Amino acid sequence: MTHTKTSKADNHPPDFAPILAAANRIILGKPQEIRLAVACLLAGGHLLIDDLPGLGKTTLAHTLAALFGLDFSRIQFTADLLPADITGVSIYDRGQSTFRFVPGPVFAQLVLADEINRATPKTQSALLEAMEEGQVTSEGETRRLPRPFFVIATQNPAHQIGTFPLPESQLDRFLMRIELGYPGRDAERELLRSGGRRQAAESLAPLLVAAQLPALQEAVAAVHAADPLIDYVQALVEASRQNPAFRHGLSPRAGLALLAAARAWAWLAGRDMVLPDDVQAVFPAVARHRLLAAHGDGMAAAGDIAALLAGVAIP
Repeated sequence: MTHTKTSKADNHPPDFAPILAAANRIILGKPQEIRLAVACLLAGGHLLIDDLPGLGKTTLAHTLAALFGLDFSRIQFTADLLPADITGVSIYDRGQSTFRFVPGPVFAQLVLADEINRATPKTQSALLEAMEEGQVTSEGETRRLPRPFFVIATQNPAHQIGTFPLPESQLDRFLMRIELGYPGRDAERELLRSGGRRQAAESLAPLLVAAQLPALQEAVAAVHAADPLIDYVQALVEASRQNPAFRHGLSPRAGLALLAAARAWAWLAGRDMVLPDDVQAVFPAVARHRLLAAHGDGMAAAGDIAALLAGVAIP
C-alpha cells in the first residue's frame, strides 16, 4: 500500500457516511461526539460517557448497537448489584445432576453499563477482565466473550448522591471518555417537537452486520503511522509527565490508546495514514480521564489539556 497524505484507504467501506448521518439524525447537534464514539468502536476500545442524566447517553448506545447490527445488553448499575449479576452464575440442574453456567448480561456484543459509578468498586471490577481480555473467569473456568465486544459505560457526575468514583485502573480500560452536554437551541427545539429520540433509535435498521466489524477493526489497526507521527505521540506523552498541572503523566498504554484512536479517526476520514491533526482530534477524549489534576480530586481541566497540546510542536 502506498502511503500518501491525501490517499484514500482501499478498504474504506462506502456505507460509513450513511451510518454517521443516521446517528446524527438521532443524537442531534453532536457530530463530533458521534464521530468519536464510532472511532472508539472501530479502534476496538471501550467508551465512557460522563454527563448529567437525560442528555442522550443511553440513546447513543442504542443507536450504535442498531446501526452496527450488534447484539445489545443493558446493565443498570445500582448499589446492590453483585459481580455475578454481570458475569453469570452456575445453577444446579436436577435433571442432569450437575451445575450449569447461566451467562450474565456481559455476554453481548455491545454492553451498556448504565450509571456504572452507582455500583460499589467490587461490582465495577467485574468488568475489568471482560474489557481487557475479552473473557470472563467464573468459578475457575474461563469463558470467551462475543467478538466484537464493546462496552459503553455511562457515569453520573461525582457530586451526585449515591456514586462511587471509578478507580484509575478502571478508567484506564476505557479508550475514550466523552461528554454530550446540553443540546443547542435548534436541536433541543426539534427534540421538544418530536418527543425524544429513544424509540427512533431502537427502530433503526442496521447498516452493517456485526460479522463485518472485526475485519473493519483489523483494517483500522493497519492504518500507517510514520516515524515522525510516532515521535509526536511520544512527545505528547512525555510532556504530560513533565507538566506540573497533572498529578502524574500518561502511561505507555495511554500512548498506545492515543495511536489506536488516531488511526480510527484517520480511517473514518478515508485516509490510510495518520496525520498530526488526527492525534489532536482524539487527544482530549483519550487523555483527560487518564490525567488527574495536581491539586484537588478529579480529572485535569480541559484548559490544561488544551495547553498541553498547544505546547508540543507538530512535526
